[in-house]
Amino acid sequence: MIEAVVFDMDGIIFDTESLSAQAWKYAGLEIGRDVAEMHPQAMGMNADRIKQLFQDTYGDEFPYDVFRQNIIDYTDNYIAKHGLPVKPGLYELLDYLKQNGYKIAAASSTRRDCVMEYFNRAKITEYFDEIICGDMLEKSKPDPDIYLKAAGALKIEPRNCMALEDSPNGLNSAYRAGMKTVMVPDLIRPTPELQKLLFACVPSLNEVIPLLEQYKVK
Repeated sequence: MIEAVVFDMDGIIFDTESLSAQAWKYAGLEIGRDVAEMHPQAMGMNADRIKQLFQDTYGDEFPYDVFRQNIIDYTDNYIAKHGLPVKPGLYELLDYLKQNGYKIAAASSTRRDCVMEYFNRAKITEYFDEIICGDMLEKSKPDPDIYLKAAGALKIEPRNCMALEDSPNGLNSAYRAGMKTVMVPDLIRPTPELQKLLFACVPSLNEVIPLLEQYKVK
């Protein structure tokens, strides 16, 4: 029985993973380093874990704080100019969940001030019963903590929660938390290894409603 749906943010709610990849490329070139290949590894991680990843890979001399600020500046400028890209089917899915009595949570590795700014801009904040962000926990995806915290906040057992994710780190996090893990592919396609973690894989948010209908208690 599925009682709640827990959303990742980047790549699921907002079409921001491709924007993030562009920002990483720009930020690296601004400091004379091509680090674009690191982006897929970092998808789903919070800022502290990404910083540790860079220190482990490039050493303490890598100017991570400058690099990160370049990413923020690029992203903020893009959204100010072009708007916040919302994933197709989002509003229809949120309306369906509310109308059918599901609990709704977000589990995003992004810092809370950014998450709330995006949610308020897209006018979706009121849909969510709980919003768990990367700076609210010590451990980041792929550790299960963020999804366990979301389930605890909702007061629903993880096995009765569906998690919507697009990145390997996020999928591992939700799976390890014991949730029904659904991949909605964005930049990364489902590999045989990822398929083993999945309850289902759907091409877009538009297909989540029919999936939920299959598992409704009649």
